[in-house]
Amino acid sequence: MEPNVRFWIAERQSFMQRFLQWTELLDPTNLVISLEKIEKSRQLLLNEDASVHDSEDQRIQEAWKRSLSAVHPDNGKLIPAPFRPAAFLPFMAPMVFLSLVSVKSLKSLILPQLSLYTYSTAFNIINGNASYSRGPYESLLLGAGVTASTTFLGLLPRLLQIKFALKNMLIRTSLPVVILAQVSGMNVVASRSFEPMRGIEVMDKEGNAIGYSRRAGTKAVKDTATSRVMLFGTSALIPEVFSHFYKRTQLFMRFPQSLWTLKLSCTILIMGLMVPASFSMFPQIGRIPCSKLEEEIQSATEETELFYNRGV
Repeated sequence: MEPNVRFWIAERQSFMQRFLQWTELLDPTNLVISLEKIEKSRQLLLNEDASVHDSEDQRIQEAWKRSLSAVHPDNGKLIPAPFRPAAFLPFMAPMVFLSLVSVKSLKSLILPQLSLYTYSTAFNIINGNASYSRGPYESLLLGAGVTASTTFLGLLPRLLQIKFALKNMLIRTSLPVVILAQVSGMNVVASRSFEPMRGIEVMDKEGNAIGYSRRAGTKAVKDTATSRVMLFGTSALIPEVFSHFYKRTQLFMRFPQSLWTLKLSCTILIMGLMVPASFSMFPQIGRIPCSKLEEEIQSATEETELFYNRGV
C-alpha cells in the first residue's frame, strides 16, 4: 500500500490533531528537501517496521513528514516544490493582498487576479485526486480555461466599481471579499471537474482498489471547495475589518501609508492560521459508506465503508 495512504487511513484524527499535523507539513523547509532524502524516507516507510504510530523513533517521524509533504498519495510521484502544500501560504498571501488593493491602472488590476487564479488552478490540479486517467493536454486545456474564466469573474467587482462608481462603503468593501471567496471555491470545482465526471478510485481499509466512483469524486471536490471558500473568505474579510477601524485612529491620521503594512501583515497572519485550519476541515483520506456509492461498487465488495483521496 502507498505509505501516505496507509498513514491517513490508520490515523483517525480529530480536527485539532489534523491541524497540528498540517502545521508540521506546512513547514517551509519541506520545500527544499533533497530528492535523495525523500527517496530514503520512502524506502524506510515501505518497510513494515515503520509503524504509523511509532512516535519514539525520530527517523520514522521525520520520514513521515517528508513523505506526506512532498509525495502525491495517489501515484507516489514527487510534487513539484512550488506546488507542495508548504508553498501555498508564501505564494498565496501576497497575491490575496494585492488582489484586494484598489488601483486605477488596468494593468495593475489584471495582473494580481491573473497571478492568483493561475497559481490556484495549477495547485488544485496538481494536488487533486490523480487516480483517474487524464492526458497532459487535457489538464493543460482545462487549466487555461479555468484560469481565464475565474480571472474574469475575479475582476468583476473592480470593474463594477470603476463603471458605476459605487459609493456605498459596505458594498465596496464586502463585494470583493465575497467574490474572492466564491470564485476560489468555483476554481476548485472547475479545475477538478474531471473527478466527478470520470470517477475517482475508492479502496478498502487495506488499500485495495474496489473501483471508480463519480459520487466519491463529487464529495471530494465539494469538501475541498468548501474549505477554500472558508479559507479565502476569512483571510480577506478580517484584514478589511481591521482596516476599517484602523482608519479611525490617530496613528492612521499621522501615518496613512501604514495602512498597507497593517493589511499585508494581517493578511499573512490570518492566512497563516487559516491555511492549516482549512486543510484540516476534512480528513485527507475521506470515508464514505458503501451504500452511498454506485451499485457496481456495492456489488464488488462486502465492506460497509470505503476510502478515497480527497486531495488538498
